[in-house]
Amino acid sequence: MPRNTPVLLIVGPTAAGKTSLAVTLAQQFNGEIINADSRQVYRRMDIGTAKPSPQEKDQAPHHLLDILDPDQNFDLATFLSLARAAIVEIHERGRLPIVVGGTGQYIWALVEGWQVPEVAPDLEFRAAKTAEIEEHGPEYIYQQLQEANPQRAAQLDSRNVRRVIRALEVHRAQASQPRTSEDPPQALTDYLIIGVTLDREQLYQRIDDRVDRMMSQGLEEEVRNLAADGYEPGNGPLAGPGYRELGEFLAGSISLEEAVQRTKFQTHRLVRHQYNWFKLEDPRIKWFDAGAPAIESQARLAVENFLANRA
Repeated sequence: MPRNTPVLLIVGPTAAGKTSLAVTLAQQFNGEIINADSRQVYRRMDIGTAKPSPQEKDQAPHHLLDILDPDQNFDLATFLSLARAAIVEIHERGRLPIVVGGTGQYIWALVEGWQVPEVAPDLEFRAAKTAEIEEHGPEYIYQQLQEANPQRAAQLDSRNVRRVIRALEVHRAQASQPRTSEDPPQALTDYLIIGVTLDREQLYQRIDDRVDRMMSQGLEEEVRNLAADGYEPGNGPLAGPGYRELGEFLAGSISLEEAVQRTKFQTHRLVRHQYNWFKLEDPRIKWFDAGAPAIESQARLAVENFLANRA
C-alpha cells in the first residue's frame, strides 16, 4: 500500500451515527466506504447488525458488506487483506477511502500496520478443543486463552466457544511462526480518524430506541429465517446482541419481552467494550459530539483541513 495514500477513518460506539456521517462525507469528498464492522460482512444479517440501508448504499459505494454466509469464517487477517486492497483500488480511482466501523481491533490493526498471517482452519485442533469443552465446560478453554493471550481473551465472550477456539488456533499457529522484522511496513501514514461519541445516557437511550425499531422492522423474522436454514443463534456471527437473545426466545427459554430487554443490555455492554478500544483521550482521534447540530459541518471542515494540509 503506497505510504502517501490518504485514508479517512470514522470510529466510535454503535448507534452513535457513524454510517450517516460517513455517507455524507463520502458524497462531499468523492469517497468510497470500507466496512470495518465484524458482523456486517455477513449476508442476511441486515437488521440486527444495523447494516447501511439500501438508500445509504445508493448514495455512496460500499465495500466489505455482504461478502460471506453466516457459517463462514472472517478474521482479522482476512479483514486486513481485503481492506488494504480496497484502499489501494479506491485511491487508484482518484477517490477517498473512508473506513467506517466500531470493531476496534480491525481499526487499530489497519492503522498500526499489524502483520497477521492468515491461519488455515485446523480441524484436528478444533475437534480436540471441542472434546475438552464437552468434558470440562467452555470456561476450561477460555482459561487457556487467558493464559496464552490475555489481550485477545479480554475481547471475547467466554460463552462464544467458536471464537475462543479460533483464537487459540490462531495463537498456536502464530507462535510457531513468529513475526520477523523483515515484514513489509503496512501502517497508515497519512490518515485522519474522526470519532463520533455521545453522552452515555443519551447513547443508551438511542440504542434502546434502535432495538425497538429493529423489532418493528422484522428482526425476529430475520433470526427465525436464519435458524430455519441451519444457522444457530448464539454461535459464530449469530452470537452478537439480538441474535443470541432472540434465539433463546425461539428456543422457548425466555419471553420475547425479556429477549428484547437483554438485547438492549448486551448492546450497552458492547458500547463499554468499544470505548476500551476508542478512548476519548486518544490523541489520534478527533472526537465530535453526535448530539451537536453542527457535527456534519465540523467534520467536513476537519476533512477539508486534512486534505489541504497534505496537498
